Parts: sequence; C-alpha cells; structure tokens
Amino acid sequence: MNHTEGVALSEPIADEVRKTTCYMCACRCGINVHIKDGKIRYIEGNRDHPVNKGVLCAKGSAGIMQHYAPARLRAPLKRTGPRGSGKFEEISWDEALEIATGWLDNVRRDDPKKLAFFTGRDQSQSLTGFWAQQFGTPNYAAHGGFCSVNMAAAGIMTIGGAFWEFGAPDWDRTKLFVLFGVAEDHDSNPIKMGIAKLKQNGARFVSVNPVRTGYSAVADNWIGIRPGTDGLLILAIVHELLKARRIDVDYLVRYSNATWLVIDAPGTVEHGLFARDGEGKPLVFETVTEQVVALGSKGARAALSGRVQLPDGRFATPSFQLLAERYLDPKYAPEAVSAETGVAADSIRGLAAEIARVAFDEAITIEQPWTDVHGQRHEGFVGRPVSFHAMRGLSAHSNGFQTARALHMLQVLIGAVDCPGGFRFEPPYPKPVSAHPTPHGRAEHFGSNKPLSGPHLGFPRGPEDLLVDAEGRPTRIDKAFSWDAPFSVHGLMHMVIANAHAGDPYPVDVLFLYMANMAWNSSMNTAGVIRMLEDKDPVTGEYKIPKIIYSDAYASEMVAYADLVLPDTTYLERHDCISLLDRPISEPDAVQDAIRWPVIEPDRNVRGFQSVLIDLGARLRLPGFADNHGKPLYKDYADYIVRHERRPGIGPLAGFRGLQGDRAGRGATNPEQLRRYIENGSFFSAHIPLEAQFFKHANQAYQDFAVRMGFFDTPQPVTFQLYQEALQKFRLSAEGLREPVAPETHRQRILDAFDPLPDWYRPLGEAMVDGQEFPYHAITQRPAAMYHSWGSMNAWLRQIHTANVLYVPGLICERLGLVDGDWAWLISHHSRIKVPVVRMEAVNSSTMWTWNAIGKREGAWGLDRNVPEAQKAFLMNHLIHELLPPRQDGLRWSNSDPITGQAAWYDLRVRIEKADKGAVSEPHFPGLAEPDDELSSPEELRYGQEWAQ
Repeated sequence: MNHTEGVALSEPIADEVRKTTCYMCACRCGINVHIKDGKIRYIEGNRDHPVNKGVLCAKGSAGIMQHYAPARLRAPLKRTGPRGSGKFEEISWDEALEIATGWLDNVRRDDPKKLAFFTGRDQSQSLTGFWAQQFGTPNYAAHGGFCSVNMAAAGIMTIGGAFWEFGAPDWDRTKLFVLFGVAEDHDSNPIKMGIAKLKQNGARFVSVNPVRTGYSAVADNWIGIRPGTDGLLILAIVHELLKARRIDVDYLVRYSNATWLVIDAPGTVEHGLFARDGEGKPLVFETVTEQVVALGSKGARAALSGRVQLPDGRFATPSFQLLAERYLDPKYAPEAVSAETGVAADSIRGLAAEIARVAFDEAITIEQPWTDVHGQRHEGFVGRPVSFHAMRGLSAHSNGFQTARALHMLQVLIGAVDCPGGFRFEPPYPKPVSAHPTPHGRAEHFGSNKPLSGPHLGFPRGPEDLLVDAEGRPTRIDKAFSWDAPFSVHGLMHMVIANAHAGDPYPVDVLFLYMANMAWNSSMNTAGVIRMLEDKDPVTGEYKIPKIIYSDAYASEMVAYADLVLPDTTYLERHDCISLLDRPISEPDAVQDAIRWPVIEPDRNVRGFQSVLIDLGARLRLPGFADNHGKPLYKDYADYIVRHERRPGIGPLAGFRGLQGDRAGRGATNPEQLRRYIENGSFFSAHIPLEAQFFKHANQAYQDFAVRMGFFDTPQPVTFQLYQEALQKFRLSAEGLREPVAPETHRQRILDAFDPLPDWYRPLGEAMVDGQEFPYHAITQRPAAMYHSWGSMNAWLRQIHTANVLYVPGLICERLGLVDGDWAWLISHHSRIKVPVVRMEAVNSSTMWTWNAIGKREGAWGLDRNVPEAQKAFLMNHLIHELLPPRQDGLRWSNSDPITGQAAWYDLRVRIEKADKGAVSEPHFPGLAEPDDELSSPEELRYGQEWAQ
C-alpha cells in the first residue's frame, strides 16, 4: 500500500465546520458539517450536543448523500398530463405561488373546510397548525394519527406525559429496563447510549417484541410476544403484583386518583363518575374520622378500599378498589393469558417478580430535600429503579390506547414515574389534561375569511367537546373528534384521502400535503389510494379530489399525483425550529430546544416549505401573517422564529431571549437570537436545579421553575388518572344517559372499548376475520439504517438495505417446505403480495415480518428503474385496508383504534402459500415518469468532486 496517496487523518478536511441539527430521524442529534470549496465533505456528531454527545449513526453520517441525492426536486412544477403520468412543466415561483394563492383564496372565501391541510414527518407543527387555524379550516393535523397517537394520548391522559419526546428512562440509575415494541430506528442514538450504560452498570434489560432484532438482540431476556397482546401481558403482571401486595401504597395515595370515590348508581347520569363537592373537588373517605371529605382536606388519610354512603344517600367506592377487583380476577392470571400472548406462565410470573424485587428491594434514595405542592417537606427522593419504554409496536393496534394506559398504570402502581431510576419526564411535561386546549373545529368555530377560535388539536373532556354538528355528523374530513374517534388528538391522516374521495362527510376542493408520501408507503391500501387520487367524477370529468398541492424535497411517489409541486430544500439548506411549543430535545435534567440553519445555500430553484407557507399566509392576508393593510408581518421563517410570540414573551425558541439575550423561557424578542443559537452549536440548554428534577408532577420547585420558563402561567401539578372519568362519560352517552347521546350505530362500540380502567380486547381487525383462514400475523418495522422513506434512496444507506424479504418462522417454513430464496404469496382478507422469503427462528412462532419503507415504485426517487428496491422489494401496506371488513349492517369502520383513531397497522392477519420463483415482487405497478427532465439516475454515484458538482 502506498501511504503517500492517502490523506493524513490529522489534516483538516474542511475550510469551515458548521454546527446544526440532524434530520435523518427524529432524534434531532447535533452534527458538525464540514464544508470545503463550497461543498459538504463530511458530517460527524457534535460532542458538545446534549442529545447525542458526538455519537452519530449511519443515517446521520449519510446525510451528505441525502443532500446531494439525484432525487432532489429542482424547481416548482405544474402538472400537464394526467395524474400519475409524471408529466409536468417547470414554472417560476411567482407563478406557483400565484396559482396556490388563487386556489386557497377561493376556498377560504367560499368554505374554509374545503381545504384539507396535512403534514408528514415535519418538525414545525406549531407553525403549520397556527397557519391552518388562521386560515379557518378545521382540517389540519400531522402524521401522528398513523404513527403513535396512542402513546401520546394514553400517556398524557394517564400520567401527564408519554414515552419518546415527553420522557426517558433514567439511564444512569435504572436497574431493570423493560422495552416494549420499539424498532431500532426509533430514538436510536439515545437508546443505544442508554443501553450501553445499562450494560456497564450491570442492569438487566428485558425486551418484549415479536421480533428479536436490534435492541432486542442485545437484551438479557427476549419475550417474543404475539402481536396485539401486550396489554394482556401487562395486566397479568399487574395481577401478580396485586396478589403479592407489591405495590407502592404511599405513592398511589399521594399522586394518583386511587382514593377518589367513584359513584355507584347504575342507570343514572353520574354512575361511574367521581363524587365531588360543591366546588368540584373529588371526595375521598377519611379513615380516622370515617367521614367523606374533599380531596386535600388537612390531615385527611384517604382510604383505598371500602364502600361508603355519600351525604346525598348514594354509594361510592375508591377507584383503587375497582382496580384491584378487576385485575385480581383469575382471568388475568399468567396461566390464563399464556396461550393468548404466546408467553409461558412462568415467564410472566418471573417478570412480575423481578419488577417487584428491583422496585422495592433495590430502591434508591437521592438525599436532596424538596417540598411537594401540598407544602409537605421531604428529606430525599425515593427511587424505584425500574424503567419502561414503548413505542409503535405497542401503539399501532386498535387496542393500543388501552394497552399504553395499562403500561402507565403498572408504572404508577410500583411508584416508578419521575423518580430516580424510573421513567422521567422531559420539559415541558408533565402537563395535566386541563392544561391542554379542547379541540376547535365545530361549525360555529369557523366561517368564511375567519380564523378558528382556537387550535385544532386538543383533549376532549367529554362528549360535549366533540367536533360534530347538531345531527352528530363529523365536522372534520378525517372524522377526528367525532363519535368515530373521540380522542383523536393527532387526527387521522390515513383517512383523509379515502374520506375526501368518498365525499364523506363532505368533499374537499384542495388537498395540501407536506412531506407525506400518501401515494405509497404512508397509506394503507396503497393501490386503492392511487385509484382514489386518479379517480374522476363520471358526470363532470373532474378529479374527485379537484386540486392537490404537494411540497417535498424529493421526487417521491406522491409527487406524480400532485397538480402543483412546491419544491422544498434539504434539511441542510433551511431554517427549522425544534421548539418547546412543539417537539423539543429536552432531557429529564434540562430544558432544551434547537434550530437548523442553512449551512449551505441551495443550488436549485427551491425554497424552504416553512418560508413558503409564511409567504402564502401573507398573500392570503391571514391574521397573524399580514397586517390590516396586507403587508407581510414576517420576511421568512427565520424572521418568524425570532419575532413570533404565542403569548407575550413566549416564542418558538426559549433560549437567548430578552434585548441582551440573557433571558430563558420568557423574555422579549432578541434580533440576535438565531446568531446566538448558531454560536452555541445550534441548541439551547437550561439546567433544572436538583431540587426540581424529580417528582415534577408534584414538586413545588419544579412547578415554580416551569412557570418561570413559561410552560404554564400558574402551577399545573398532575394527579395520575388510573381511572379515566372522561371515558366513562362516553359510556354514559352510549347508554343514553348523558347528553349528547351517542348515535345508535356507535353505542356498542363505545361500551366495548371505552372502559375507564385499562382494558384488553382482541384487536378489531383480528376479531373480524376468520382466524383459521388467516392464522398468522404480519408486521413491519423500520431498519436501524433508515427512518423516513427517503432513507432507502440514499446512496450509502442503500448499500445496507437494497431490498427486503419476508422473514418466516422456522415452523411455518417446515410446514410449507419453504427455504431461503423461495417465493411465497402472503394473503390477507383484502389483497395478496408475492415476495421472497427467508427463514428466521428469532421471531414469534405465529408472526411473519419485514423491513418497512424499502420498497419503491419504479421511476420514483431518482433511482434507476431496475434497482432492487423497485423490483424485488415490497410493502406490506398493499395487504392492509384503511377500513375494517363490513359489519352485518353494512357499516365499515376505520381500521383504527376506536378511541384515538390510531392507524392499526399491526392488526394484520394473513395466510401464506408457496409460490413459483419470481423476477419481481407483486403487485408491481407501472413505472412512474420522472417529474423533472433534469432528474437523472446515474449508473454510479460516488462520494467526491465528480458528483458533488
């Protein structure tokens, strides 16, 4: 080897290093971007960044190939041929914005709800939501409805925060970590770093997942559960803990609603609700005086059990007694649930015993005095060093909301929420439901040329907050916050196209999408959705969805179905705001947010979508975007980030506020704010005092800190809601006892699913198909090297995954005579796919699975038409319908959780048949034409001068 030809590692590889925030997954890690001769040469982790501390995964390093991808769009496009033909002409930005303004202005003047504005994996939802609110359409949401709304809604409604962006395990102190349903793409750097700490500290790691890959592969124990039964497993663990009396009674009494009295008066309008005094305070039974008193009465020692008579003569019971009676039932015993979950009874019992042992026998204490919100002084923080984490594998079922609630209940029962060693909240959480808005979007909330009276998304307190008209019909196109999905706090993006196509509950005129590949891997029933986008009215000859505006940085499959394409920049060419108003990068010990900024200028005729949206807002003269004379309030998104205030002194960024840049959280706008962020590595961090770091839900020091930072204007302590009164209100409506009364068509569905205590029921899609005809499960998960669907067109990441296969359990392979390299038909009640198979042993014996988002449609993403991604790779989406099978009365419900509307991706039941070997996977769609003549598919793409220019 001739060493003189190499470059010494000590020599600089860049003229300049610019620090910004990664966007190759949702971790939002800090990165150093090396630039030489005006080109990006290298991306590494920022060692000073609080999220990743210099660690960077394959996705983050490959950001350089994302930036220079041949798939990048180059200019605004106007469709000239039929949808799907890929025939466009390049137009100027002036013409593109004039077209978009004309379409949107006509809608706003006529009927604002005829605009459906939905965004994908963007991280600027405080802006996009504000824009839609000012436009006046009720039809806005981001992608959370098909991602993980069950986790967010269940967490906030139960404990005031949720896994992932709202909290994290106490990696430094936990002694037992239990992971449910998390694929290795998610939160990858923090979890990998955390697992490394667990291993170093000798902690035990248990993974509950149908598939043993990634994180599960390095777990000390893997529990290969049957999909959709996690909730039943959790309730069996609760059964064992209650039976052994291994629960934290003091914690329950102090911090949960376990002592609150629940009215026992069947057939009345208040049955199952909490008994309250004249001021609305919950009532408890005081054990010393044996009197019913208001919660918080001085010196009261509230009971957890008993049946008491209220002053008005009715009877009531503490909610904990209802909980204990429910889960001590033998039907939750390990032996009773073993067959359903696929987990041996001894394994369930052993996990429960280990949770109890670590929580109580290995408890830890941090000797730091603190005062709770009731004024009681404590000498230290008691920690139960058992932590949990969960994500889409738990939530993407039609029973996922109740399953997530069950997991949070388990955490509370052992006293392991926001304590040393347990799950810990990340600011600005925890927040009680009362600190969140109710949803806005009823007919009285909107009208021509008027903003909505409040934000689209929020938490209903009861049926009275639903967004339905006088006849009970939904007022949103996705039917969010209707009787179909009352707690759909992230909307139902997966239902927008189907409902708009059907004109149910009404047609739309403009569908405006950002970074949402709804014509391919972000839709259930992909072939059906493509037909809907192409379908025309037989009478008028017009498309059933008349106008589609789409913004993306890349030539995804969705671009071909747009009428107007607004090309976005890459993440290295624009400003972004990772805000405390939205999805911050906080850690349990610190308040943190971050920015992205243009570390390199675009070499194409593209603009950052956020700036385009602000421009459109000004052109439309939307309040908040233009003044009374129609003059724009903001130059662009960077200007908006600095000068916009949601409340006086509260803006998108918390750091470097005030005229001198010396204020945090609250403060006047600072013209130099973005410069200060850039100088600080593009992030801001404010340490939380030790006294305020734990028990944030009931810690006066933290509550005062949160008020100073601007999270709240007054303290907002959280009482954990083990018993969920809001769900019971819907059951009363379903019984015809409470106004508004649920429609007859929805009553049994609500009674079955809306249990105020965490419940398990068989996933709806699974229950409605013949289990003998479709005996197996089929699921997907994202690979570690990819996150968004754009990852599988990245030249570096493609070398890791160029195609996917169907992984089939060994027993099924033996039954069918399948060997590696064979092909098989995978068949659901809806459709079938023909795919290559590989045998796998480390998977639940009734479950097949594949990597998600690798399959591409031929002609998309700037890839050669013959690449493996377009020939042999495939999507499981083709097998999944957005609707459940029809009922006997002909009604078809959304294939979603009936409470939140979470898309039930993982309820899929299938059968498998051996097939002849194939050259391509099926279905194989006709290839798309390139939307831009300048897009090309080079035979060879190299890192270096020849392709970077």
